[in-house]
Amino acid sequence: MNVIRTSGLGKRYKRQWALRDCNLAIPAGRVVALVGPNGAGKTTLLHLAVGLITPSIGDVEVLDGEAAGSPAALDAVAFVAQDAPLYKNLSVADGLHLARNLNGGWDQAFAQSRLDELGIAQQKKIGTLSGGQQSQLALTLALARRPQLLVLDEPLAMLDPLARHEFMAAVMAAVADSDLSVVLSSHALAELERVADYLILLSKGRVQVAGGVDDLLARHRILTVPAADAEECARRFSVVHTAHARAQVRMLVRVNGPSALVPEGWETGSVGLEEVVLAYLREPTASALPGPEPADERAHMGRSA
Repeated sequence: MNVIRTSGLGKRYKRQWALRDCNLAIPAGRVVALVGPNGAGKTTLLHLAVGLITPSIGDVEVLDGEAAGSPAALDAVAFVAQDAPLYKNLSVADGLHLARNLNGGWDQAFAQSRLDELGIAQQKKIGTLSGGQQSQLALTLALARRPQLLVLDEPLAMLDPLARHEFMAAVMAAVADSDLSVVLSSHALAELERVADYLILLSKGRVQVAGGVDDLLARHRILTVPAADAEECARRFSVVHTAHARAQVRMLVRVNGPSALVPEGWETGSVGLEEVVLAYLREPTASALPGPEPADERAHMGRSA
């Protein structure tokens, strides 16, 4: 089952494409990190997936075939926007009452229990809560709908480190307790590396990287080689990013897997999610879309800096 599937998806505002040629098949049961620079198209993709906007071209479906924004999709997809839009003049209790009346699958007992655990008094006005408490309230309202897919657009942007940790802990607890799938857009790479098992990287409105985190990391490696061997390395492997340091060159490359042969004298090391993401952001024309690696790496060389 795919929780989000797109085919040739694109969105244009006047003459400017915010997203184009987007083809994705995101499997269910994953915690998906959606990353990219500002203006990359992340919010546009999420808004298309939850039905807030319509495509200029292409298709987007959720939950194995439901049209994005359809009644069936709206019942099973919960969305928390970056600014956690809440009715600030309402009390917390009134906010819960409103949400209960608007959602057929509402779990009032869960919502009240969770707010009690967080120490959020229901008689307080929402506008008087701290930023962290408002984010937790928005998350509670989303989770109390008992969705199959939770979509989060930059929920950590305005939170301090402790609030970030608590928010992500709550998300992961919900994943552990149910069959919930999560798509999370964020610049907080360190937080994402702890929780995500699937990565989508957007740059300039296009998908640059998409796939399971373990697979993507296995297909990338850091090579440190003598400067004189840099061209030979580029012939052997697809280079994503290169950094020069005196007599040595440090390259992040794509490989066939952990067993890829590296010549004697070249230093090799594994990479983390943050390092891979930053490399592709620096080299936005490099591509690591999922699928079998070519038998001859030399036919698919990436750019080097």
